[in-house]
Amino acid sequence: MSDVPSLIDTHGRAVRDLRISVTDRCNLRCVYCMPAEGMPWLPKGDLLTYEEIARFAGVCLTLGVTGIRLTGGEPTVRADLPVLVRMLGALRPGLDLSMTTNGLKLVAMADELRAAGLARVNVSLDTLDRERFHRLARRDRLHDVLAGFEAAKRAGFRPIKINAVLMRGFNEDEAVPLARWAREQGFELRFIEWMPLDFSHTWSREKLVPADEILARIGDVFPIRVAHGEDPSAPATLYEYLDGGGRVGVIASVTRPFCGHCDRIRLTADGQIRTCLFSLKEYDFRRLMRGGGSDDEIAALLKAAVWRKEPGHLINSPYFKQPERGMSAIGG
Repeated sequence: MSDVPSLIDTHGRAVRDLRISVTDRCNLRCVYCMPAEGMPWLPKGDLLTYEEIARFAGVCLTLGVTGIRLTGGEPTVRADLPVLVRMLGALRPGLDLSMTTNGLKLVAMADELRAAGLARVNVSLDTLDRERFHRLARRDRLHDVLAGFEAAKRAGFRPIKINAVLMRGFNEDEAVPLARWAREQGFELRFIEWMPLDFSHTWSREKLVPADEILARIGDVFPIRVAHGEDPSAPATLYEYLDGGGRVGVIASVTRPFCGHCDRIRLTADGQIRTCLFSLKEYDFRRLMRGGGSDDEIAALLKAAVWRKEPGHLINSPYFKQPERGMSAIGG
């Protein structure tokens, strides 16, 4: 284990968090992420094998990475995911290993994933209304998501976090109902501002529900204050309920960019490193690994990539250009 971080960019930020996308496929078609049909899925042979993922992650751990999050697409649709979890957990005892999921397969997989070494889960939930869920996700599966939360609780995942995206004209009135439900269930709710990362490039600022509006809606019903003592590199700004009913957070990537404290890089399912969600450049580690590259060569390329990490995402700049890949292909 490296005590001194080796992945430093030109702005003095150290990379500690590795997000690994294991697949670009998903069993939902959320309107803010994917089109209803016609997704250009990656060929199976382009996906990194679990052995390749574990090898790359192992190099990252020697360079100062302390946390790994599995993402997609929807990570649970990739076959034998607990095998990868065990492989990653074996790299370091007590590794902070988590996963972002839509929850549809947690009933079947929560116990096995927990036993394999997965420590935490973030589950996406944008509405508690069945018809609205169907309209947002284009699948009538709300009951499966709610059952997944219960399965995660029974399996012993703590904390269980909720990721919610609000869109004007779809579900902007869900802030308070979701906050109330999360408080009752003992979950930590995170609202994520809708970002320009949808495959169809339909993002518009007019549909964005900003963090200030979300917090005002919640605060009118459940008074809140800023929670202190949190990790400044964490993407969420946390607030605590004055009545002691837990916490709620906002990830305000658009209206309150937190790029100056970013400590994340992302490995796509086909082996490309992206130093920012909105990067227009990728670094090909699949070619390096499959071409016989050594661990030292992997480390050298990774250091070079991080050194060139962008200062920020430029969403609010006239020079912003949306990446060709959408969020489901990049990995959250």
